[in-house]
Amino acid sequence: MVNFVLVAGARLGAWAWGEVVPFLRAAGHGVYPLTLSGLADKRGVPAGQATHVQDIVAEVERQGLRDVVLVGHSYSGIPVGQAAERIGDRLARVVFVDSSVPTDGESFVSAWPDGGEAVEASIAENGGFWPLAPAAHYDGEGLTDEQIARLVRGSTPHPGATLTEPAVLSGPLGELPATYILCVMPGAEPDDAEPDEDVAELLNSKRWRLVKMDTGHWPMFSQPRELAQILLDAAVE
Repeated sequence: MVNFVLVAGARLGAWAWGEVVPFLRAAGHGVYPLTLSGLADKRGVPAGQATHVQDIVAEVERQGLRDVVLVGHSYSGIPVGQAAERIGDRLARVVFVDSSVPTDGESFVSAWPDGGEAVEASIAENGGFWPLAPAAHYDGEGLTDEQIARLVRGSTPHPGATLTEPAVLSGPLGELPATYILCVMPGAEPDDAEPDEDVAELLNSKRWRLVKMDTGHWPMFSQPRELAQILLDAAVE
């Protein structure tokens, strides 16, 4: 038995894992979907990047968890990667679900083509929050209209500081036991079917493994059963 701590990406909360959780629990594992500060049911709680890292570490410690598989989707790969090294021997594996990975001294938006200028401007114009994405943002991601509606309905504006404050790592991320799940829609351009440079470099580590899914960026909605099986497989590596 392992204990999965599930952290969804920007604008989302624990609710986003609703269709994945039953498969993991049916296999006999502990499952702890987590809402980060400032989002969903924790909306209004002030949050920076360090807050989100501490949210994850505190959940592991509060629950007294060991044999932990930390799962971070999209934005949440940044705080999950930092938390993974901070929980020490409690960690069994970290799984990045089509996510960013932390680089010491760099923020979530640092690697964006414009260095994050557009996101930072949007945050400034929206009271310190990254605003909600319109329904069209989810087009072409293998989602049904109903799934898109759920995403739009459940999302909350994302605390801007968590996207612009730098990550803090004490050691090489490649030393952590990790699985990277790359989501690729069928028919995608060749460049989109391979991990970016940062992830590709980490995958040179003997402790990292790459798994591809034939779906879009929100597999907990589009392919929850398949995602759960990959998580179960990662837990026993």
